[in-house]
Amino acid sequence: MKQFISVKDVENPKQLLEDVINLKNNEKFSTIGNNKTIGLIFFNSSLRTRMSTQKAAQNLGMQVMMINVSSDSWKLEFQDGSVMSGDSVEHIKEAAAVMGLYCDILAIRSFPSLVNKQEDYSEEILNKFIKYCKVPVVSLESATLHPLQSLADMVTIKEHQKQSKPKIVLTWAPHVKPIPQVVANSFAQWALACEHDLTITHPEGYELSEEFTNGATIEYDQQKALAEADFVYVKNWSSFTDYGKVLDVKDDWLLNEEKMKETNSAKIMHCLPVRRNLELSDELIDGENSLILAQAENRVFATQTVLKKIIENIM
Repeated sequence: MKQFISVKDVENPKQLLEDVINLKNNEKFSTIGNNKTIGLIFFNSSLRTRMSTQKAAQNLGMQVMMINVSSDSWKLEFQDGSVMSGDSVEHIKEAAAVMGLYCDILAIRSFPSLVNKQEDYSEEILNKFIKYCKVPVVSLESATLHPLQSLADMVTIKEHQKQSKPKIVLTWAPHVKPIPQVVANSFAQWALACEHDLTITHPEGYELSEEFTNGATIEYDQQKALAEADFVYVKNWSSFTDYGKVLDVKDDWLLNEEKMKETNSAKIMHCLPVRRNLELSDELIDGENSLILAQAENRVFATQTVLKKIIENIM
């Protein structure tokens, strides 16, 4: 594996799931990362991604260097040919190159602006790091995708599925502010790459980019979508068509026990953080069918497997 930006960087997604589970059960610690350094570059705040990536690297024997760009470095300029007479102090060309000199792998976390769709979906920050750092890059979440979260999600489903092709439902949920399409895009991309039966349900106007959802069933009636579901993944996202906007939704999209009666005693999934009793009810989050903490735990093993494969490729 040369880099990890999306499922397209994985030759065999199903085999990768097996590799993660094997590492989890048989090979938690290693020295393969001895004398290797990973740089974790955060443009946005993080809890699970930061801690799981740091622990995964340490489990491999790696040294970890961490930068919060807003407080730990100079303000970066990303535009080529710019006259840097404003508040940007350092260009990404030099910054990424220097980071690549100090680190064997760079892991980048950046969010979309939710203002300009074209700019966000061009993945400027991630692609500039890939272009200039000259070392393998791992996405810790980008403007469009969250591949490490989705890999952990697929592993969690594999560990708990009772049939070869379970029905998986990705359902939109309410939120108090505009949220990126990132997790939903990525979950759909990975679920389809793993050949799952995927239904996506959301109010009209919240359609995701077909780049990531082609092959999924789209259903605007949440209750109809939930029928006979084996796994239900709950996530909010803002509009892709009316980019970054929170549209008026009159129906109740909070997932609760009453709605879950239509499912096949489905397992509940969410990437966290979760807005209790807005996206998901307390009884579902805390109930016996919740896989939320299992997903969070699998973030370590998913990341550790990815880093291990990248290290093996550069040794």
